[in-house]
Amino acid sequence: MKFKDAIFNIKSDTEFEVLALDIFKFQFHNNKVYRSFCDLLYKHPSDIKRVSEIPFLPIQFFKSRDVLSTTSPIDKLFTSSGTTGSITSKHLVSDIKLYEESYLKAFKHFYGNIEDYVVLALLPSYLERDGSSLIYMVNDLIEKSNQTESGFYLNNIEELAHTLKSLEAKKQKHYS
Repeated sequence: MKFKDAIFNIKSDTEFEVLALDIFKFQFHNNKVYRSFCDLLYKHPSDIKRVSEIPFLPIQFFKSRDVLSTTSPIDKLFTSSGTTGSITSKHLVSDIKLYEESYLKAFKHFYGNIEDYVVLALLPSYLERDGSSLIYMVNDLIEKSNQTESGFYLNNIEELAHTLKSLEAKKQKHYS
C-alpha cells in the first residue's frame, strides 16, 4: 500500500490533513462504490480542500455492497454484530497485517509494550463471536501479552475479580 509508511509516520495536523486528502483522492479513483456515492453528491476531489469536507460513506453501503479499493485477494472478512433480524455490515480486508500493525503501534504509542500488560477482556470470546474486528484485535493482544492471566472474562466475573485483586497486589500493569 502506497500510504502505509506515511500513515504510521504522521507528525503534525498538517501532515494528517494532506495525507487524508490524498487518501480521499485514492479512494475516489479506486473504489467504485465510493466513487458512485461521491458522484451522487456532486463531490469531486478538486472541490475538497479540508478533511471536514470529505464525504463519509453511510454504513448501509457496507451492508449491501463490497466496499473495496483494490483487486487484491481478501485476507479477512469482518462483520458487525448487528441486531436481531438486521443485515450486518461487512468490512473486507485485503491486508490483515496492516490492521494488526495499526492497533499494535497504537497500543505501544499510548501504553508501551504489550508484554508488560495483562489483557482482561469483558467481551465474548473469539469462538463465540467470529468475524468481529474488535474480538480479533483483543484476542491477538491477549496472545501477544504472554501473560497467563490474560483472557476473556465476560462470563466469569468471579474469576475476573480474583484476577484483578491478584494483579493489584503484584502491582502488575493491566489493560481491561
